[in-house]
Order: sequence, then C-alpha cells, then structure tokens
Amino acid sequence: MTCQLLRSVSVAAVCLLTTAACVENESESLLERGTYLANSIVACGNCHTPKNADGSANNDMEFAGNFNIDTTQFTAYAPNITPDIQTGIGAWSDEEIVRSIRDGIRPDGSIIGPPMPSLFYRNMSDRDVNAIVAYIRSVKPIKHVVPKSEYRMTLPASWGPPVGEVPDVSKDDPLAYANYVTNALGHCMECHTPRTEDGELDWDQVGLGGLVFSGAFGVDAMVVALNITQHPVAGIGSWSDAEIGRTISEGVSRDGRPLEQSMGFGYYKNISAEDQEAIVLYLKSLKPLPTGNQAP
Repeated sequence: MTCQLLRSVSVAAVCLLTTAACVENESESLLERGTYLANSIVACGNCHTPKNADGSANNDMEFAGNFNIDTTQFTAYAPNITPDIQTGIGAWSDEEIVRSIRDGIRPDGSIIGPPMPSLFYRNMSDRDVNAIVAYIRSVKPIKHVVPKSEYRMTLPASWGPPVGEVPDVSKDDPLAYANYVTNALGHCMECHTPRTEDGELDWDQVGLGGLVFSGAFGVDAMVVALNITQHPVAGIGSWSDAEIGRTISEGVSRDGRPLEQSMGFGYYKNISAEDQEAIVLYLKSLKPLPTGNQAP
C-alpha cells in the first residue's frame, strides 16, 4: 500500500530534532506531553471515553470504552484502555501498549482493526507514543466490559513491517511537521478519506470525505465525513485560515452553524496555536477533489 500521505512522514522526511527542540523536550516531561496529546490533537477520549447527553466527555469514565460504529465492513467497539487489570489494559507492558498503538497488534498477537488508525499512528515518534503511554498509566482504572468488535472484511496480517525507531519531526520543515501533526497524531484522514469496497482507505481520494457514521460517538444522528480538500466549492479551498481554524477548535462552520459533536471538538479546542496552524497548512496542501460531500 502506497500513498503520498504516508510517504511524506517516512524516515526520509522525518528530521532529527534541532538543538532548540531538544531543549524544549527536556523541559517537558513525558506525562506533560502525553496529557497535551491525549487531550488535544490525538483526542484518545473521543473514542474511548463515554459521552454525556450533551456530547461532552464523561470524565468519570475516562478511557473506559465508548462508541460503536456499525458499517457494512465492521461493527467496532472502542475498548476499555484504562489500567484496570481485568477489563482494561493494566496487565499490558509499556512495550505492548506502544505496539498496539503503532503496529495495531495486541499482546496475544491478534490484529487491531479499524477504526483504530494504526496506519497513521505507526508514524508517531518514539517520544510521543511513550508520552501517551505515560498518560494512559495516569488515569484511574475502571472495571467496564466492552463487546468485541466484529469484522465482515478481511483484516491484513499486519499494517506494515514492525515499527522501529521513529524520531521526532523537525519544525524546521513546516510541511513535514504539518503532515505529522495532522496524520501521525490527529489521524484526520482516517475519517475524511473514503474506503474501497474491501474496507481499505482510498489513497487516491485523500480528504474527499464520504464515510457515513450512524449513531457513532454517542450522537443520535447519521454523520457524513465532509470534503476538506482544496476544491473551492465542494471542499474548503475558498475558506480562510481563520475559518478553518475556528471549525477545528470550536466546531463551528464557516457560516456560524454548529457542527455535530462526532468530531472531537471538545479536545481540539486544546490544540496549541502552533499545531493548529500546522493542520491548516496541511489541509491547504491537499489537491482539490470536486466530488464527495460538500464542506459545511
């Protein structure tokens, strides 16, 4: 499987940290970094934390397992990833958690299917994935049994070769960093890229939208992922940077209309200004695609 999306965050495009970036990292603990990531751009709780009636996160059940998505290819349930020994992942080692995130493989060797975005997370840097593990270790263990996901598609034997070392991406390369934030961390194209009949992402139509989510994320509605390419009519090609940024952080469309809470707006509001600018830069780089579901 090849695509511009994943190639651009390959090792060739990933630079070693500059001295300034190293100093920044040294001043930030893994837990601090993990807290930021999990509660902003990665938005782990958007899938793994149950929601209240108003769509906000039920923080008393953080990471205890949440939504189910029922599609023609699968019925998926977000599992309990709290440190509970019996119903969560409390018995997993740090290395096993890292492998489940980036390689999409559980400790028993079974493959983790979609919508877990392992194809994107495999490009997450060593420091960032370990930071998320540190945050997961910090949440309270909750005993909560979640049904197993069912797949009506053939899952691959793996999502790619075993992930080795992945360095941080230098902010000195703005587009490489923008791709890293948007995809390796934010996995935005997991929802905004259509799938083939076999359930695989269609890499020729990145950002086109079209995926349908019925009753997912605790939202009693049918939600369709929209076209976020640079097409001036069907996509967001005519939107300003500020309009795109407001949609990401506030869940408000260009015309001021509130959007469905299936996107992690409650988390995205915590994205730093620098990372939000990176996401906008990446979206501005997408080729315009004229079909699909028109942007709001």
